[in-house]
Amino acid sequence: MSITLNTTMSSIMTNKRRVGALKSLGVVTVGDALTYYPFRVADPVPLRALREARIGERMAFSASVRGMRVVPMNVRRGYRLEAVVDDGDFAVSRHIAGAAARLVFFSYKKQYVDWLSMRLRSGAIVVIAGEPSEFNGQLQFTHPEIMTVAPGSGPADGEYSGVVQMSALKYDADTVEAGLRRISRPRPVYHASSRISSEHIHESIVQCIELLAGTGQDLPGDAATEAPQTMKPMEDGGISGAGTAPADAESRSGNAVAVGLARAIPDVLPESVRESNHLLHRAEAFLAIHDPLNTADFKRAIGTMRYEEAFVSQTALLQSRSNVRKDAALPCAGVALRDRFIESLPFPLTGGQREIIDDIGVDMAREYPMQRLLQGEVGSGKTVVAVAAMLQAAGSGHQAVLVAPTQVLAEQHHATISAMLCAIDGVGTGDDPSRDALSPNDPADLIKAAESAADDGDAKGRTAVKHPVKHSGARSGKQDGAAHAQSDANTRHVPVILLTGGMKLAARRRALALAASGDPCIIVATHAAFSKTFQAPNLALVVIDEQHRFGVEQRESLRTKNDVVPHLLVMTATPIPRTAAMTWFGDLDISWLTELPGGRKPIRTFVVPENDGRMMGSMFAHIRGRIDAGERAYVVCPRIDADDESDGDDDTSGALQIGVYDDSDAYRRESAAAAANTAASAPSQEDGDGAPSRPPLHSVAEIERRLSSLPQFRGIRFATLTGRDDDATKQQVMADFADGATPVLVATTVIEVGVDVPQASCIVIFDADRYGLSQLHQLRGRVGRGGTDSWAFLISRAEDGGPAQQRLQVIQGTLDGAQIAQADLEFRGAGDVLGDAQSGGKSGLKLLRVVKDVKIIADARERAGRLLADDPDLSGEVELAGAVLDFTRGNETFLTSS
Repeated sequence: MSITLNTTMSSIMTNKRRVGALKSLGVVTVGDALTYYPFRVADPVPLRALREARIGERMAFSASVRGMRVVPMNVRRGYRLEAVVDDGDFAVSRHIAGAAARLVFFSYKKQYVDWLSMRLRSGAIVVIAGEPSEFNGQLQFTHPEIMTVAPGSGPADGEYSGVVQMSALKYDADTVEAGLRRISRPRPVYHASSRISSEHIHESIVQCIELLAGTGQDLPGDAATEAPQTMKPMEDGGISGAGTAPADAESRSGNAVAVGLARAIPDVLPESVRESNHLLHRAEAFLAIHDPLNTADFKRAIGTMRYEEAFVSQTALLQSRSNVRKDAALPCAGVALRDRFIESLPFPLTGGQREIIDDIGVDMAREYPMQRLLQGEVGSGKTVVAVAAMLQAAGSGHQAVLVAPTQVLAEQHHATISAMLCAIDGVGTGDDPSRDALSPNDPADLIKAAESAADDGDAKGRTAVKHPVKHSGARSGKQDGAAHAQSDANTRHVPVILLTGGMKLAARRRALALAASGDPCIIVATHAAFSKTFQAPNLALVVIDEQHRFGVEQRESLRTKNDVVPHLLVMTATPIPRTAAMTWFGDLDISWLTELPGGRKPIRTFVVPENDGRMMGSMFAHIRGRIDAGERAYVVCPRIDADDESDGDDDTSGALQIGVYDDSDAYRRESAAAAANTAASAPSQEDGDGAPSRPPLHSVAEIERRLSSLPQFRGIRFATLTGRDDDATKQQVMADFADGATPVLVATTVIEVGVDVPQASCIVIFDADRYGLSQLHQLRGRVGRGGTDSWAFLISRAEDGGPAQQRLQVIQGTLDGAQIAQADLEFRGAGDVLGDAQSGGKSGLKLLRVVKDVKIIADARERAGRLLADDPDLSGEVELAGAVLDFTRGNETFLTSS
């Protein structure tokens, strides 16, 4: 059978249970097996004679078998095989007297016992590695690893040239020296599961290496019926060749395994790159990773594959960026409407906003699509930049779509943009006395200004704010919609269309019809923009807000709806360090918006231990004072209710103790009862592996009930908001919260993105030690948006000095998103910060780490750029081109910035 990297494991292994276990780990093909890397390598096994044995410490030695017997276990069923071995010759070589020990094996399978009996027959020479114990005063090894040694002398200097066949048997090594070197070699350790052990993973991968090299054997049948002399029936039913491990140290560079593997696995890296970086051939690297001679070889091989990942990924990113410029886009050179919008704003733009708007304007005027990532701090004014870009598209006679992750945020964007466009018509401009009182970049103030001017007589402005679609439709019935972008007067009334999945059918059809007409407009949509019913034939710009919340297939559906590729602007408030951005967003132009608008005050952040009743009581009293001053407060919980385990992690710490924050005996009794109920329903304090478990996460329902019963909040109305609420409920809840009818909002992290209530000055985050830093930074950004003093309280049950407490100290000590992101990367890894699709287990990056491997990434990017400059299509590097294509097909999330 011809074996390649694409051969499936099921075609070379008859043990379906092991095949299924490997598949659950993502190992489906031989190539998957070779790239399932160990996370560490175990120390070499020391050589010791039996008289040097230390109970519980692994050792290796050689011995001869004195005798062997198989004892049926009538009560427990199955068999016990016992063999007595003597290490006399090996002990003499170490100048120690020989001794005896017993080897014990248990099995329910007769074929396994028969196979062991054949290998441990009396007089056989074996090499053994295992952990010694003592039983009935005698040294014993239970289920040790054994290798048979061929009798007589072998090749010179103990070289091992593969499985040696003498008589009707095949032996694992031809000399004792070769066997000892192999059995004491460092062993790789893999991430295993309850279905398959690290040892069996290693065994399966080594089989694949042998089969690829042409030295192993196909595994089509059952060892008991086909070749019990040369095939090893495993305890779990798997079968491996007698020569489970590849060749030994002296012969690796030139033996059949290394040579055959090099033929089966061509190198991916260009030879010049490999030699200049002193890297191994790909085949050598796989061999050194999965069957290392020593730890130095293992580390060098891991370094080789890490650089290969960096080089392939950076080549793919640079090639993707180059290919985008070959696509046609709709040039958007009309900036009159955009400039008039900027002039109408009731606040000055920051320097960063002006610079980025100019950069986007230049990009959109080109005939190939813009691809730009806009990263900005919470409240840095990204929305204004996006509106300017969309008005440039609309002012050029085209369409633009802004996609938001939630309906609440989409509706907020729709209202904000509508108000901004009303200001272009003179609402909120000129000598309006309210102009100087407006907070910079505050959408709520913009809406108020638009509505105030409408009350003074501008009925058209009122209509545009409340019913922008209807208003534009009435106007477009009097004149042709295509003329909107042709005259300065008409472009003053760019329709703003709202499209969400929760709209009524009639309204949804009207919105879809307006978009399908091709008339210049701005479309604000949720996931409904990704549906097949949404068509925008004149689409020139796609703006993705909070880009990490959308799948790549969704985003690409917008870019491929038409023959002309639209410009792309993706925005995120999740801070990403430049090193991570260079890796994950290497195909995009990146803009950082770090300057906050004037008038913003820093958010004061406090970490509050939940078991500190005095501090918790002071916090609630402080929040009540802010509410009495006309401000609002968020309370964030990770779960919706106590019975819902899907809303948060299944482990936190500590029961909620709210009653003790007040001197009332009634609340103390309530707290004690709640704690007792929590303790009764919580799992035991020890889970299966002995690690302490922790009580459930706090829920919205529980916290709302208990906070509303506190004296500090007597007379205060509470509201709740979760992802389960329907659209009408969400709208009503947010409206009541904004106008102060319910000044305290208890919610899940549904408020994390885009919710903007300027009066909100306090946020309390329960179980804060269970969040990542970037998410805490996002949540904290929901307050302080109105220019008033603001506070964030992080309620924690973290242990003193633990990692969770260290994370909270970072968020408490800085408001700098870049510092927070860097710390989050170091604490959690790039996958968690950037989204699940980026984690090592779900992408082609299995070894590369953006925090630790900055120099590798930079070097790979520079060399890849030089290579593509000389050979853009990689016609001279066929293997690299194939690897880039495979990487691109399997990692669209990586290449399109998810």
